[in-house]
Amino acid sequence: MSKIVITLGRQADKEGQALRDLLSANVRKHRKRQNLSQFALATKADLSTNFIADIEAGNTWASPQTLIKLANALEIEAYELLKPEKPDGTRDLSDEKKRIKTLLDQFALDLIVILKDSTDKTIEHENKDMNQQ
Repeated sequence: MSKIVITLGRQADKEGQALRDLLSANVRKHRKRQNLSQFALATKADLSTNFIADIEAGNTWASPQTLIKLANALEIEAYELLKPEKPDGTRDLSDEKKRIKTLLDQFALDLIVILKDSTDKTIEHENKDMNQQ
């Protein structure tokens, strides 16, 4: 009986380590995508730098509350911290597409502001010219 318990315990340890490794890789990946240091992530998530380092090293697990803090600090959904890569090893590009869309939206807004300022200055200049005549 004890042999079965030990075997099941080892399997649970392997599965637990696999989850810690997945969490570790995803925290590191998302942190680097955000160009954050471990210190910066720890500060944003209200956690210690050592705790972030331990998570990224696969040495510790995070509580559900900590997963939420990390996800919020990384500006992702919490499930993404435990989401494995696709079986073929490719990345899910939906995050990249969202980032590009956000950049394009911001660019469009900036362009609108520039055009509005330019139009306003042109109208102001034309009004001055008309008033001087």
